[in-house]
Amino acid sequence: MSSLMTISAVAKRSGVAASALRYYEDRGLISSERAGSGHRRYQRAVLRRIAFIVFAQRVGLTLQEISDELSKLPAGQVPRRRDWTRLSSTWTGRIDERIAELERLRAGLTQCIGCGCLSLDRCKFANPDDRAADLGPGPRYWLGDRPAR
Repeated sequence: MSSLMTISAVAKRSGVAASALRYYEDRGLISSERAGSGHRRYQRAVLRRIAFIVFAQRVGLTLQEISDELSKLPAGQVPRRRDWTRLSSTWTGRIDERIAELERLRAGLTQCIGCGCLSLDRCKFANPDDRAADLGPGPRYWLGDRPAR
């Protein structure tokens, strides 16, 4: 198996659209070599970087944050397991925040979320006269604020 892959092969294997791969390359997140025809050719190891990018986005990192993280990897060599472990270990707090947010989302599907709509029967008790608006914009209870008692 050749170590160089076409953009379509990388897209197929990674599950990331070719247009996104070109965008990642423009942003400096991944790199390719150019064949004599000018077509992109990627080292197989780019699949790990792409998986990292996809996972980091799911955790909630911005592309700038991902770029900052990837810049910590050793230059000119394929990152090793300890390199990836070092990067991802800093995300524990962010993952915990995301879990808490998802738990609030799940709980809020059937109760007042403090958005101001006052459409559920429970809203008149949890958010009478839209008191949540005093806490700021958006679904205040989903964001972690507690209803005033």
